[in-house]
Amino acid sequence: MIGEQFFREEHFIFQRTARRFVEQELMPNREEWEALGTVPREVWLKAGASGLLCCDMPEEYGGAGGDYLHHVVLAQEMARAGGGAPAFSGHSETAAPYILNYGTAAQKAEWLPKAISGEAIIAIAMTEPHAGSDLQAIRTSARRDGDDYVIKGQKVYISNAQQAHLVIVACKTDPSQGAKGISLFLVETNQPGFVRGKMLKKIGRKAQDTLELFFDDVRVPASNLLGQEEGQGFYQLMGVLVQERLSSAIRSVSAMQIALDDTTNFVKEREAFGKPIAAFQNTQFELADLWSMYLAHKVFIEWCIGKHVEGKLTSIEAAAAKLRASECEGIVIDRSLQFFGGMGYMWETPIARAYADARVNRISAGSNHILKLLIGRELVK
Repeated sequence: MIGEQFFREEHFIFQRTARRFVEQELMPNREEWEALGTVPREVWLKAGASGLLCCDMPEEYGGAGGDYLHHVVLAQEMARAGGGAPAFSGHSETAAPYILNYGTAAQKAEWLPKAISGEAIIAIAMTEPHAGSDLQAIRTSARRDGDDYVIKGQKVYISNAQQAHLVIVACKTDPSQGAKGISLFLVETNQPGFVRGKMLKKIGRKAQDTLELFFDDVRVPASNLLGQEEGQGFYQLMGVLVQERLSSAIRSVSAMQIALDDTTNFVKEREAFGKPIAAFQNTQFELADLWSMYLAHKVFIEWCIGKHVEGKLTSIEAAAAKLRASECEGIVIDRSLQFFGGMGYMWETPIARAYADARVNRISAGSNHILKLLIGRELVK
């Protein structure tokens, strides 16, 4: 396993729980959920009851008091279900940490216990039709009106938005201030003016619902401003990105490992010209090349995990991890699929699903083009 050298007994116990959940609750249902485009609500509640949501949250909020390594374990077990699994990571590793790290005592007390139990699903809404990686270009606004803020705008490509009870929304509170004019708000989805758009059809991760969201003068109390200070949104977003990008890299390396395991087993069984295709030198050379790529990235990601556990992983290192792992994931899965021939192009084949699911990892958590820009800028300054 990735990061196994850092695990303690509690992590191996957690792994058994996660594997059992994936095998019993997710794997038998993933085709049905892919067709639906979402995962039933009760699956989230079962995950919460099993301790799989927000597994690193403090005990004072009902969490298990775990650490980041529990997320490392869960990411690898969830990877076995591929895009037929719910987007627990978007809820637990991306959205909820904003409240834990930057929320007021009241905001934490209100939402973290519900996030841990699965009673509430939390989404994060940053991207807009005209603003992706360029967060300073967002147009969604939050205007102060007495004891409230009035939010107006549109978000797109929002994961977990179909069932979310709370959305953390990036808004402009002062358009003249650029990055310093961005603030984050906690928006409950039962508020007047909050509208869910159509469910978007993706080429991969089909069971993970993704929507457009519309905010038509949604009124929220001023107490829903995350951290109770305007202009901190951009810095709050950047603060969570280090872990988000590392976790994305872990998922990419996990997908590589699963693809290579499946491919190796396949070439041992598949015959051509009277013998297993694993016996051909070309097959062995190709597998050796792909396995070497996977192993190099695994070692790099484990180095990053060690630094992150110590609180020392830098933003540029996390960006490099996500960049390289996602690029290599695409190469490894594409070349692995080639061994399967026509079968590899059929959706019911796991390698085909992996191929489709992998593509978004070069886009999400900061597109790879933008990551190259950030890394290069840091190197030459």
